[in-house]
Amino acid sequence: MTRNRNLSDEPGNLPPGSGDQRREIVRLAVPAFLALVAEPLFLLADSAIIGHLGTTQLAGLGIASAALITAANVFVFLAYGTTSIVARQVGAGSERGAVGAGVDGMWLAVAIGIVTGAGVAIYAAPLCALFGASPAALEQAVTYLRVSAIGIPSMLVVLAVTGVLRGLQDTRTPLAASVVGFSANIALNLFFVYGLHMGIAGSAWGTVLAQSGMAAALVIVVTRRARRLGASLRPHPGRVLKAARDGVPLLVRTLALRFVLLVTTWVAAGMGDVPLAAYQVSATVWSFLVFALDALAIAGQAMTGKALGAGDVIGARAATRTMLWWGVIGGGVLGILLLATHSLLPALFTSDPAVQSALGAALIVVALSQPISGFVFVLDGVLIGAGDGRWLAFAQVGLLVLYLPLILAVRSVTESLLAGPDLVAAQGHALSVLWWTFVIFMSMRGIALGWRARGDAWLITGATR
Repeated sequence: MTRNRNLSDEPGNLPPGSGDQRREIVRLAVPAFLALVAEPLFLLADSAIIGHLGTTQLAGLGIASAALITAANVFVFLAYGTTSIVARQVGAGSERGAVGAGVDGMWLAVAIGIVTGAGVAIYAAPLCALFGASPAALEQAVTYLRVSAIGIPSMLVVLAVTGVLRGLQDTRTPLAASVVGFSANIALNLFFVYGLHMGIAGSAWGTVLAQSGMAAALVIVVTRRARRLGASLRPHPGRVLKAARDGVPLLVRTLALRFVLLVTTWVAAGMGDVPLAAYQVSATVWSFLVFALDALAIAGQAMTGKALGAGDVIGARAATRTMLWWGVIGGGVLGILLLATHSLLPALFTSDPAVQSALGAALIVVALSQPISGFVFVLDGVLIGAGDGRWLAFAQVGLLVLYLPLILAVRSVTESLLAGPDLVAAQGHALSVLWWTFVIFMSMRGIALGWRARGDAWLITGATR
């Protein structure tokens, strides 16, 4: 590995800040955007389907989805780390080595998925009980989580294969899989929930079946490419263990970030079923918007890894500047659109006036925070693409330590607010306070990432870091 070696004039590298580079960002980001928003769009549809069953079911979905997404997304290094490793190999001119590294990631995903899925299914009740929701909401959450745990191996395989394809500079195939998979998911959920009257369990079964189909289709794509290049499809224990070890820093980073989201959900659950239901929908809307912005982070991962693999430091910095501007502007546009519709959206998800009122207040804060989200997600993607996982891990743990006193103070403040005479108004105010506290966390994260990106320590070139 080499630090700060500039080969930007070599064949195959894009001139820094050129139209070709901007077109490359668009080529990667647009399909990634469509693929990324497919998942939160499904979650929004799922929230609407379950929300019209009742507030208790929607509150239960809030608990179960927080636990399920945590169980799967703590292993997001299967996608992010694989993207960086594969992209560096591509930049260094070894597509066969890139696919071989991707196959190792797939086998690692299968192993982790089986163990994690079994653990979540067995301990679904105590996991959901940690959030302190009402007994009725807890019962719904446990039902959803136990069924959904069956799909965790497929979820992790999808993460790993998507990372391989992004590293190969292919964001169109994951897009096709996402559109087909999540469209089928919505259809299955409607059939199981309303056609077969299976309630919240029907929604979970629809998710499991759709995720399994997506995983199978994506594995076939990578398998065919590996055979064409002569890459081995057999698991290599030593290489799989190395892939696991290389993913540890990103695992730590993701665990710290997920803990931030979990403790925020815990505070929302302590407010009661109405604020928790409103938080579930507002958090899903936030996820939808940041997934849209994360498309630039995906382009950042793929382009940064490839550029540094080829030794093009200037190109990596130029692409980062361009994507940062686009991220902040894109966040502003999304925020304006949400502000314009924040009073209309709640009726799509629930018929409960109290939930609608609290949700409308929360969406205002979510909208105002989007430029910050655009800045944070782009820089996070760039540093992941550069393989700067160790620094990201330390930084995220530090930010968690700073956030905990704030969120615990918010729990005390919201308890006082909810003791007031006007409960409906108090629920909206309490949820707004919770969201503003999360915005403070995102701002601290942006400051830390911006400071790191200004330096040169992350700019290490070569096929491996």
